[in-house]
This record gives sequence, structure tokens and C-alpha cells, in this order.
Amino acid sequence: MSHALSDDPPATSPIGLDQLPRGVAAIVTALAHTEGEAAQALALRLMEIGFLPGERVRVLAQGFPAADPLAVRVGQATFALRRHEAALVQVQPEEQGAMSAAPGRSKPAGTAVRSTEVVQ
Repeated sequence: MSHALSDDPPATSPIGLDQLPRGVAAIVTALAHTEGEAAQALALRLMEIGFLPGERVRVLAQGFPAADPLAVRVGQATFALRRHEAALVQVQPEEQGAMSAAPGRSKPAGTAVRSTEVVQ
């Protein structure tokens, strides 16, 4: 078995949103192919609420004790998704720090201020 040498980091395969660790930023790559009328309706609903290729997503929280549902941020909206719903959304995790705010960029409206931040 031969391996090509490359300076590029290894590309990771897309994963289901249900497998994305909490707090890790990712980009939606696709919605999983679904069969059956109910599954297709669910995939359409996910697209309607913003789970479209190219959108940034992040799992904010998980339910307790079964880790269901997931609180998921897509764009500027937050939704609760069941794990089987989130599994339909294929995502590519971003590099570390890719979603941090650029210098001089303010936080989006509605973003909570952490108690450790100093507000002047």
C-alpha cells in the first residue's frame, strides 16, 4: 500500500449533526437521502427552517438524561431537534477557531454576555 505525501491536513468525512460534539462549529454539507413520505417531509421541513448546504451550525446543549433533544443553532436561529432528525443533517466540522468573531466584529443580536466579560 503506497501513501502519497501531502502537506494538506487529512480531510474528514461529513458526519451527522447528531454526532457533532457540543460547542463544535460545523458547516451543513447536505441532507441525507430519505425514503418514504414521512422522512421526505421531515427533510423538507429541515431545509425550510434553515438547514441548507453552506450554513454554519453548532450543537448548544443536549437534553438530560438521554441527550435528547439537541439545542442546535443554525445561522441566527436556535431549534430543538430530536436525534433522529439531527441525523439527517450532514455536517463538516470546521477548523478550531473558524467561527470565532473577527476583530472589530460585534456579537450578533440576542447573544448572551458571559458573566466573566466586563461590560462598560
